[in-house]
Amino acid sequence: MKALAPSIVCLCLVALTSSLFAQETKEKTVPVFKDGEAQIVDGFKNRRDWIRHELWVETEFDTDGDEKKDRMWVSVTRPKQTETEGLKLPVVYVTSPYFAGTAGLGSFFWDPKHELGENPPERKKAPEVKQRAQKYISSSHIGQWVPRGYIVVHSCSPGTGKSQGCPTVGGENESLAPKAVVDWLCGRAKGYTSPDGDVEVKATWCNGNVGMTGTSYNGTLPLACATTGVKGLKAIIPIAPNTSYYHYYRSNGLIRHPGGYMGEDIDVLYDFINSGDPKKREHCNCTYRDEAMWKNFDRIKGDYNEWWAGRDYLHKVKNIKAAVLMAHAFNDWNVMPEHSVRIYEELKKQNKPCQAFFHQGGHGGPPPMKQMNRWFTKYLHGVDNGVEKDPKSWIVREGDRRTNPTSYAEYPHPKAQMVKLHLNKGGLTAGALVTDSMGGQGREKLIDDVSISGERLARADSSKHRLLYVTPKLKSDVHISGTAKIKIKMASSKPACNLSIWVVSLPWKARGRITDNIITRGWADLQNHKSLTKSEPLKPGQFYEMTFDLQPDDQVIPAGQQIGLMIFSSDRDFTLWPKAGTELTLDLDGTTFELPIVGGTKSFTKVLEEK
Repeated sequence: MKALAPSIVCLCLVALTSSLFAQETKEKTVPVFKDGEAQIVDGFKNRRDWIRHELWVETEFDTDGDEKKDRMWVSVTRPKQTETEGLKLPVVYVTSPYFAGTAGLGSFFWDPKHELGENPPERKKAPEVKQRAQKYISSSHIGQWVPRGYIVVHSCSPGTGKSQGCPTVGGENESLAPKAVVDWLCGRAKGYTSPDGDVEVKATWCNGNVGMTGTSYNGTLPLACATTGVKGLKAIIPIAPNTSYYHYYRSNGLIRHPGGYMGEDIDVLYDFINSGDPKKREHCNCTYRDEAMWKNFDRIKGDYNEWWAGRDYLHKVKNIKAAVLMAHAFNDWNVMPEHSVRIYEELKKQNKPCQAFFHQGGHGGPPPMKQMNRWFTKYLHGVDNGVEKDPKSWIVREGDRRTNPTSYAEYPHPKAQMVKLHLNKGGLTAGALVTDSMGGQGREKLIDDVSISGERLARADSSKHRLLYVTPKLKSDVHISGTAKIKIKMASSKPACNLSIWVVSLPWKARGRITDNIITRGWADLQNHKSLTKSEPLKPGQFYEMTFDLQPDDQVIPAGQQIGLMIFSSDRDFTLWPKAGTELTLDLDGTTFELPIVGGTKSFTKVLEEK
């Protein structure tokens, strides 16, 4: 047989090599993008092919007193291609104090039945949180993001699950713990195969771009991490985050509980999440709950102080480098909408990349997948999809699905203006709420009775337990957008009193939607009329002036309704429960109410019917 010429052999080898290279290239699995979004890729979506493993990341702090740096328990879920093909991908990271179990609810909350300014009844001891056996921390978010070409990482907060350290509920270690995980993902911190061993694990599969998301406490921690300014954290999507523990458990100096959790306070939350090493709990309880918390959280006066300020992320927004997509609901009476709005407003002032998504439901509720996908695609995969040029504000209108928000240039609505409203006498039944001040309206009195719910007071034709002032019926829809404010002049018959404000849409619809009745609300302690940091006992019968914000809102009030301002004392769903009988006297001429309305006073006046 005649041998092939050298040139032919060479050509055959080249052809074979090219064929093998083409075949290898064709078989490579990589992220796919369409219309600015990461797509589900067949090669990434088979759960049986995913690689899952756990490790412990070393932090820069020691909170459990063992003179060793605390390590955080971390679990990873990634496509097999990060191992078989050396593929590097961005990370979606979720951290929480809840993943390892909690103490249950209710039995160890504070008893709200006592007078304001008095020592509360002793709180019952919380049950010990039992550690539960679990191989992986959580499976949340993996179904959304791994098939789209991301790695999903979970971790337990300090002092929870198999993470070392102590829970602090907003302390510095809760910011530094996720920072350490981001540092590890980017090659700057050490990870180990065990909580106390020295065998290292490296995140060679991470491309150096990390995003964070989560809801409620799990939404707080991405913001906490971002305020450290950690490199590599490129984008966060906090959903219903608690951005200030003072604003969560207090309101303008008043002891005010989160909706649905009567008697909860920051020490209660500590006990609720304390699922860490039982051997370290005595040290943690003594140091962080019994010393720091009980000496500073002040369940008697409710004043703002340095300890609370240390748990307020607004003061650290300047450090944020990540692009922020805030998400919240305007009818979230647990973590109230001010939590996201206050951060969003500060981000705008500092020209940080940010957008806001708001819906009309209750606690939680993420933005549409399309919006989150575009956010992470831009900032984690680096795809130039123009998301930063999208409208800044996305709001789900009344009756619409959460997946179908309406876009606006900004929040609040750019055409919203504060409309000042005045109170006319007749509040025991229904006084008038008008744009023109008539003067000479005098004073009106209410008597506190916590046994009567806010809904009953709003629906009552008359009541001595509340004062109600309403607009004429609306000729056409009214769009409220922004934060309402009240300036109130009031006297109390006792040295301390609850003050509650509801803005309602009337007539009340007994079986209406969540947006039908309560527009917004707020609470305050008149003892803090001069300062949030220093209260002073009220002199019975003396009038005090106080100005404070209600909760932010964006809502369309339909034609035919009336907007009502209801002033009362104890709100049984949120405040302490003193004995009935405290008398509050309102000076109508010294009280004004400002409502942010699209189109301002001129527009609002046109929609009011004549009496």
